Formats: sequence, C-alpha cells, structure tokens
Amino acid sequence: MTDFVFIDSGVGGIPYMTALLEKEPGASCVYVADNKNFPYGEKSHDEVVKCVTAVVEKICKRFDPAVIVLACNTISVNALEVLRKKFPQVQFVGTVPAIKLAATVSQKKRIGLIASKSTCENPYNIELKNQFADDCELIMRPDAALISFIEEKGFSATETELEEAVRPAIDFFCRQNCDVIILGCTHFLNIKDVFEKVAHGPHAEGPIQIVDSVDGVVRQMIKVRALRSYEALRQAQGPQGAQTPQPAQLYITSPDSLLEQEKYKSICAHFDISFGGNI
Repeated sequence: MTDFVFIDSGVGGIPYMTALLEKEPGASCVYVADNKNFPYGEKSHDEVVKCVTAVVEKICKRFDPAVIVLACNTISVNALEVLRKKFPQVQFVGTVPAIKLAATVSQKKRIGLIASKSTCENPYNIELKNQFADDCELIMRPDAALISFIEEKGFSATETELEEAVRPAIDFFCRQNCDVIILGCTHFLNIKDVFEKVAHGPHAEGPIQIVDSVDGVVRQMIKVRALRSYEALRQAQGPQGAQTPQPAQLYITSPDSLLEQEKYKSICAHFDISFGGNI
C-alpha cells in the first residue's frame, strides 16, 4: 500500500508532497502528473471529471493508495465528491482556495484570487466566500497563461523572467486595492517566493500578503491517513524508526515522449524525486 498519491495536471501539486514529507519523512508518496490532459483549468466540469476518474482508476490498480490528494484546485472543486462516491475504498483530500485564511488577515477586506478559469467560475468559491468572508470583496483573476508558463518554464526561467511573468497579476490586484492575494492554482505555489517578492516591490501600494492552503491541507492529509488505519499498517511493518524511507516517485500520463520525459526528469532532480516514467 502507498500512503499518499498526489494528482495534478502537471507540476502544480509538488509543493504539497514536499511539505508533507517534511513532516512525515517516512511516508511513501507517489506523484502523478496528468500532463496528457494539461491544463485542467480550461476544461468543462464533465471533462475534468472524466479525465481524473480515468487517472484514479489506474492509480488504484497500481499503487493501492490509502489517501489520494487532489493537489489541484480545479480537480477538487469539480470532482472531489464524484470521486468519493466512485472510489469509497480510498480517502480523498482536496485543495481549495484559502478564502477563509485570506479573510482573517485582510485589513481592507478586498481579497484577490488568482486561479484557473475553471476554479474562478466554480460556484464553490462563492459558497466559501459567503461562509467565511461575507464581509469581504472577492476579486478573481483567471490566468491560464501564467499557469502554462510555470508548467513549461517555471524551473528553467531566470529570476527576472519569473518576476516579469508574475508582475501583470500583481499589478492587477494592486489596481483593485487588494491587500491579500490567494494562490488558487497549485502551480503558483512553485514560485510563491516570486509572488511575494513582486508583491512587496516598490510599485505596490502598501503591503500585500500572499496566502495559500498548503499548511491546512498537509494537516488534513495526516489526520485522514491516521483515521484510515495507518497505525495498524505501521504496526504490521514494524516500528517507524526501523523503516527505510522510500524515495518519492513521479509519474506522467502522456505517451512516451523524450522531450516530456526530459522535462520531468529535470523537475524530479530539482525536488530530489525519482522519475517513474509513464503510468
């Protein structure tokens, strides 16, 4: 059995896995980048459900996961409940925009959300706002171009190129007088430091905080895994301190392509992840 399997359309969800491994270094983890269907954020609800259901079927057969982490806001808001009903033997943890957190730190009560088109258009965001941020204005910016840039060049671009890629979004939220920006697509987490650097730059009118859901999601992963008879599994394997942690592995779904494989092998080297090839 694999403790955790993470799913995204590309590299977006990797920070969730690395954050989990910092707290649980002995956990067995697999990351699946459904790059064959990238980007999810430009697909319809039905297309997202169809794509991720097919991937989860393969994951269940190959890895026998205890927990599947939908490390993608678009997948989570479109398919989480469908997957829970279709695969009751697996625990699912979703990722959704950190609207509740943003509302607690915003002084101006003007919150920015940068995400995929599908996430921005999903009614679930309005439900979150009404429940946790009813005194705030939520300004949304779908940014497919920036998501694609991070997927294709996020780990090879220069610092200047990254800053220039992020600057239009920061400028947009500055004009909207936002003092908090939610990273509502997991791809953005890979360059959170760049968002923060540009947001704190001289052009910004006052401090702008960048928030995400990583800490909360990691806590939920550990909680759900524990409830899913994790302790019984560890007892069967022996004391945790006696185990040899297995390296995290990354798989892709695209047909064999040397160019794609080289790109993901380079990303794996960046995160010290083992490249597993195609699933």
